[in-house]
Amino acid sequence: MEITDIKVRKLFNDDGPMKAIVSVTFDNQLALHDIKVINARDRLFIVMPSRKNPDGTYRDIAHPINADFRAKLEELVIEAYTGAVAIFEAETAAAAESAAEASVDAEDANQSEDTQ
Repeated sequence: MEITDIKVRKLFNDDGPMKAIVSVTFDNQLALHDIKVINARDRLFIVMPSRKNPDGTYRDIAHPINADFRAKLEELVIEAYTGAVAIFEAETAAAAESAAEASVDAEDANQSEDTQ
Protein backbone atom coordinates (compact mmCIF):
# COMPACT_ATOMS: atom_id res chain seq x y z
CA MET A 1 0.00 0.00 0.00
CA GLU A 2 1.39 3.36 -1.03
CA ILE A 3 0.76 6.70 0.66
CA THR A 4 -0.13 8.96 -2.25
CA ASP A 5 -1.12 12.18 -0.47
CA ILE A 6 -0.90 13.82 2.93
CA LYS A 7 -2.86 16.97 3.73
CA VAL A 8 -2.42 18.95 6.91
CA ARG A 9 -6.02 20.03 7.50
CA LYS A 10 -5.54 22.17 10.59
CA LEU A 11 -2.58 23.52 12.55
CA PHE A 12 -2.90 24.36 16.23
CA ASN A 13 -0.75 27.33 17.17
CA ASP A 14 -1.07 27.11 20.94
CA ASP A 15 0.76 25.49 23.84
CA GLY A 16 -1.43 22.38 23.90
CA PRO A 17 -0.15 18.93 22.94
CA MET A 18 -2.22 18.61 19.74
CA LYS A 19 -0.34 20.28 16.89
CA ALA A 20 -2.25 19.28 13.75
CA ILE A 21 -5.01 17.23 12.18
CA VAL A 22 -3.99 15.38 9.03
CA SER A 23 -5.63 13.34 6.27
CA VAL A 24 -3.74 10.62 4.40
CA THR A 25 -4.66 9.08 1.05
CA PHE A 26 -3.60 5.54 0.17
CA ASP A 27 -3.19 4.36 -3.44
CA ASN A 28 -5.24 7.38 -4.62
CA GLN A 29 -8.27 5.36 -3.50
CA LEU A 30 -8.74 5.47 0.27
CA ALA A 31 -8.64 8.51 2.55
CA LEU A 32 -8.04 8.32 6.29
CA HIS A 33 -9.03 11.50 8.11
CA ASP A 34 -8.43 12.90 11.60
CA ILE A 35 -4.93 11.61 12.28
CA LYS A 36 -3.62 13.82 15.06
CA VAL A 37 -0.03 15.07 15.44
CA ILE A 38 0.80 15.25 19.14
CA ASN A 39 3.78 16.78 20.92
CA ALA A 40 4.50 15.11 24.26
CA ARG A 41 7.69 14.43 26.17
CA ASP A 42 9.61 16.57 23.67
CA ARG A 43 8.75 14.44 20.65
CA LEU A 44 6.14 14.36 17.92
CA PHE A 45 4.02 11.28 17.25
CA ILE A 46 0.70 10.47 15.60
CA VAL A 47 -2.58 9.28 17.07
CA MET A 48 -4.98 7.43 14.82
CA PRO A 49 -8.65 8.43 14.52
CA SER A 50 -10.74 7.01 17.34
CA ARG A 51 -14.20 7.03 18.86
CA LYS A 52 -15.29 7.20 22.45
CA ASN A 53 -16.89 4.09 23.89
CA PRO A 54 -19.84 4.25 26.32
CA ASP A 55 -17.46 3.39 29.18
CA GLY A 56 -15.35 6.50 28.44
CA THR A 57 -12.42 4.69 26.82
CA TYR A 58 -11.31 5.32 23.24
CA ARG A 59 -10.90 2.78 20.45
CA ASP A 60 -9.05 3.35 17.16
CA ILE A 61 -11.30 3.36 14.11
CA ALA A 62 -8.38 2.45 11.84
CA HIS A 63 -4.77 1.71 12.65
CA PRO A 64 -1.61 0.20 11.14
CA ILE A 65 -1.29 -3.55 11.65
CA ASN A 66 2.50 -3.69 11.92
CA ALA A 67 5.24 -1.55 13.43
CA ASP A 68 7.08 -1.00 10.12
CA PHE A 69 4.09 0.55 8.42
CA ARG A 70 3.24 2.61 11.51
CA ALA A 71 6.80 3.98 11.58
CA LYS A 72 6.63 4.85 7.86
CA LEU A 73 3.23 6.51 8.27
CA GLU A 74 4.37 8.46 11.32
CA GLU A 75 7.55 9.62 9.59
CA LEU A 76 5.70 10.88 6.51
CA VAL A 77 2.91 12.57 8.49
CA ILE A 78 5.39 14.36 10.76
CA GLU A 79 7.41 15.40 7.70
CA ALA A 80 4.24 16.89 6.15
CA TYR A 81 3.44 18.62 9.44
CA THR A 82 6.89 20.22 9.75
CA GLY A 83 6.64 21.36 6.12
CA ALA A 84 3.24 22.95 6.78
CA VAL A 85 4.60 24.70 9.88
CA ALA A 86 7.54 26.07 7.86
CA ILE A 87 5.17 27.42 5.19
CA PHE A 88 2.89 28.94 7.85
CA GLU A 89 5.83 30.64 9.58
CA ALA A 90 7.19 31.98 6.27
CA GLU A 91 3.77 33.37 5.30
CA THR A 92 3.34 34.92 8.75
CA ALA A 93 6.77 36.55 8.57
CA ALA A 94 6.09 37.86 5.05
CA ALA A 95 2.73 39.29 6.14
CA ALA A 96 4.33 40.97 9.17
CA GLU A 97 7.06 42.42 6.96
CA SER A 98 4.49 43.74 4.47
CA ALA A 99 2.47 45.28 7.30
CA ALA A 100 5.59 46.93 8.72
CA GLU A 101 6.53 48.32 5.29
CA ALA A 102 2.98 49.62 4.78
CA SER A 103 3.14 51.31 8.18
CA VAL A 104 6.47 52.98 7.32
CA ASP A 105 5.08 54.10 3.94
CA ALA A 106 2.01 55.56 5.67
CA GLU A 107 4.19 57.40 8.19
CA ASP A 108 6.36 58.78 5.37
CA ALA A 109 3.24 59.96 3.53
CA ASN A 110 1.92 61.65 6.67
CA GLN A 111 5.26 63.37 7.27
CA SER A 112 5.33 64.58 3.65
CA GLU A 113 1.86 66.06 4.05
CA ASP A 114 2.86 67.73 7.32
CA THR A 115 5.88 69.47 5.75
CA GLN A 116 3.88 70.90 2.85
